[in-house]
Amino acid sequence: MSLEIFPVSVSHDIEDGEKIVDLVSKSKPKLEDGDVVVVSQKIISKQEGRMIKLSSVIPSLLSNGIASEYNKDPKLVEIILSESKRIVRMENGVIIVETNGGFICANAGVDESNVADGYVTLLPKDPDESASKLRQSILEKTGKQVAVIISDTFGRPFRMGQTEFAIGVSGIDSILDYEGTKDTFGKILRVTAIAIVDELCCAAELVQGKATKNPIAIIRNYKFSPNDGSAKDLLRPKNEDMFR
Repeated sequence: MSLEIFPVSVSHDIEDGEKIVDLVSKSKPKLEDGDVVVVSQKIISKQEGRMIKLSSVIPSLLSNGIASEYNKDPKLVEIILSESKRIVRMENGVIIVETNGGFICANAGVDESNVADGYVTLLPKDPDESASKLRQSILEKTGKQVAVIISDTFGRPFRMGQTEFAIGVSGIDSILDYEGTKDTFGKILRVTAIAIVDELCCAAELVQGKATKNPIAIIRNYKFSPNDGSAKDLLRPKNEDMFR
């Protein structure tokens, strides 16, 4: 059976407190057991009120210094620093940080796109919890057992372009581990572990796009065992990280 991916269009701007489950439950085709629902981080952040008006921010001396050096808005820099555990690197106007949630990305996920002028969105405080709540709401409203993944767009070291990454996961393992299984020649696989939720996010992006108002996608016929996965499972431990 072939994999199917359906975009879910949203014609309006998501507001604080809006029920994302209502948008998902009205999708066409209707949800089925075993579907994977991929939701853009941006609408989760808006729904959770994770937006800041730049004019309300008072930048620190550090933010002013960084902004002057890298030609950035000091208020934006202040927000980035407040969302960060540490700065990984700054160069060519780009600030790479480790976010409070442990992700390595540009600008701590603080984003000015697809939001009203003068505002920025922040990453959800706990994306795994956001995914879990949405999954439970879908079950209560539709009776369907699905997996939910919250996706965001990150760059990658050593590679041009950006791809989708899972930042919140519920109802599915984050990693498909082949260790101990045999390849087509009968050899035992030792270290092959696929970040399957990232791959599903990338597949969803093919129908979502960035400017098509399709912030939700439903992936059908992907076979998985329901499980309590977490996006945190994708974070490489410091003792295994060769580049930290």
